[in-house]
Amino acid sequence: MSGNKREKRERVMHGIGVSPGVVVGPAYVLVAPEMRVVEREVSAGEVPGEIARLEEALIETRRQIKEIVRNLEQAAEVHNASILDAHLMVLDDRAFVEEIIREIRDRSRNVEAAVRDVSERYASVLASVEDDYLRERVADVRDVARRILRNVSGDVEPAVHAPGYRHVLVAQDLAPSDTAGLRKDKVLALATDMGSPTSHTAVMARALEIPAIVALHDVSEHAETGDEILIDGNKGVLIVHPSAEELENYGKVAEARRSIERELSSLRQERAETVDGHRIVLSANVEGPEEMDAVAHYGAEGVGLFRTEFLYLASNRFMNEDEQAEVYTQVASRLAPDPVIIRTLDLGGDKFPFDARLPGELNPFLGFRSIRLMLSHPEEFRGQLRAILRASAVGNVRIMYPLITRVEEVVQANALLEEAKRELRAAGTAFDPDIEVGVMIEVPSAALSADIIAGEVKFFSLGTNDLVQYTLAVDRVNERVANLYEPTHPAVLKLIRATVDAGHEKGIWAGLCGEMAANPLIAPLLVGLGVDELSVAPSAVPPVKDAIRSVTLAEARELAGEALASRSAGDVLTRCRQLIGRVAPEILELV
Repeated sequence: MSGNKREKRERVMHGIGVSPGVVVGPAYVLVAPEMRVVEREVSAGEVPGEIARLEEALIETRRQIKEIVRNLEQAAEVHNASILDAHLMVLDDRAFVEEIIREIRDRSRNVEAAVRDVSERYASVLASVEDDYLRERVADVRDVARRILRNVSGDVEPAVHAPGYRHVLVAQDLAPSDTAGLRKDKVLALATDMGSPTSHTAVMARALEIPAIVALHDVSEHAETGDEILIDGNKGVLIVHPSAEELENYGKVAEARRSIERELSSLRQERAETVDGHRIVLSANVEGPEEMDAVAHYGAEGVGLFRTEFLYLASNRFMNEDEQAEVYTQVASRLAPDPVIIRTLDLGGDKFPFDARLPGELNPFLGFRSIRLMLSHPEEFRGQLRAILRASAVGNVRIMYPLITRVEEVVQANALLEEAKRELRAAGTAFDPDIEVGVMIEVPSAALSADIIAGEVKFFSLGTNDLVQYTLAVDRVNERVANLYEPTHPAVLKLIRATVDAGHEKGIWAGLCGEMAANPLIAPLLVGLGVDELSVAPSAVPPVKDAIRSVTLAEARELAGEALASRSAGDVLTRCRQLIGRVAPEILELV
């Protein structure tokens, strides 16, 4: 925008709230510097020199990242510097480095051009993967590539030159190393054009406990440094130049929310049970041992979903059996006697440690991933199963297979599990011989054949993120069809009910671990549909627990009956909101 005076007109923008809270403050708009790469052809004699330049840049990049990590670990406001683990993973990925070297040697490219092109190819592959967490690692690859390019050219790494006053940081996007350097005493909130709930901006905002909104599309164009901005991180609303009336209204909202959150924190030791005593297990979704404190802090009953992908993502290799067993045992011991459900590796087939040359896929949503991939690598799969079994000696561990589409997959996986048990017995290694095995129900075929699958397992866990996506044929991260992604669609609800009923008829319990479970408006509906367990992000436990404790089982079942007979997702959501408004109106202030 030009330097001319603009009319200070109120502008309301909507994005995704990824860290709660309401703040008002002056904007500071960050403009990212551009990296210009000059491409040239190198002779055979110059190739060794180019490779040496690359190796020196890699060493310096690693030094810089480790320095940032050390500074983070020493900072009082951030106690977890793992946000940059993925950067080190990229640098340690020899396949990535060797591909750059091949680009230099075989195609006579200078190092700058080779780094740019190879990193963009890697970023494109990650961007096509279905998993949200992996897709967010695109930022890691590009951030590392920028650092390598600067170190190759000798440029100084530009810092985020934030002002000395407290401000709302606005940007098109924030690189991971930028978010890692944020100061809680200066940054009131974050607002970005891009991002998702798993982006670095979101992760760091939650770590700093400051409000944040991502996916605002063009806030960096409509806001200028110095503009007054109001951010509501709960509802994802940002207002540029808020009116006096809005400021007064949000001041009351902020105080009301603080009061509600204080009250909800008192529920930490209470059970998630309805007014008339119907019990629901409320557990947590986690990705690593460092989240165990949060599980206890928010009052979750163990872990309903331990994502083992982090073991690969943190090291860019499949951890060996001993390393995995140590991690799983640590988590189980920390939470005993509460249960820990460990999901076997759920990763796409685009890039994988024990077969890095798997071909790319046109449609990874329907491709070679998850349980399909693991069954095709029985040695690695059996190693993970042995590691989980070793941790089961603690006594509170369960195993869960992801993305099951047919009963044959469960039979195959269980056969490998039995082989793993025989191997441990032969070695004299302790484990729980009666460890419970469950599966994730994430596709319509599994939901509709749940009665068959139930004969092979002890529990179901409905992964509604994928179930909604596959049922409605909607890519949940595609903005053009995002409005069609409706968890309360009657078709989805009928599949949930069918799965729960099939499980109960066979004497097994059924849980739900998708984002749907973390919405306190929907929690009573899920109780009414017969779900036995809900697993959510640790911070979502208090409001979900409050919603469950505010209704009777009869009210929940009546809501479920009305929902199953409804014509649209909107009608269902309206009924959910009406019930919560009647029994727990405080929750409406938080969602």
